[in-house]
Amino acid sequence: MDFELFRPVLDTALERSDRSCGGRPPYNAALMFKVLVLQALYSLADDACEFQIRNRLSLMRFRGLGLGDRVPDAKPIWLFRELLVQAKAIEKLFARFDDALHGARYLAMGLQINDATVVAEPRQKRGDE
Repeated sequence: MDFELFRPVLDTALERSDRSCGGRPPYNAALMFKVLVLQALYSLADDACEFQIRNRLSLMRFRGLGLGDRVPDAKPIWLFRELLVQAKAIEKLFARFDDALHGARYLAMGLQINDATVVAEPRQKRGDE
């Protein structure tokens, strides 16, 4: 899916201030929206989302990141979502996302990321042993 489809809504909701005074440039809004999509699909909190994007190549690839690229930490993720909520744009963005998925005949389903760590329970003695 071309996430530039969301650019007009994002640009309207995220009116950027003049950056002439310096500061770190903002993350690409369309790529940050992908983070929110990942959070929704995997039920991830901001810290968990940062961790998963850093540690899963598939999520990095979905975001369009390479191994050496900067990954947003939890604070910019939270701030981005808050700006969209304040602008009352988040529902509109996800409605447009759902429409685009349905138009492409996809059905979004919630997913889970499972920890593959296995902890063995100590074996209990039975009465006849």
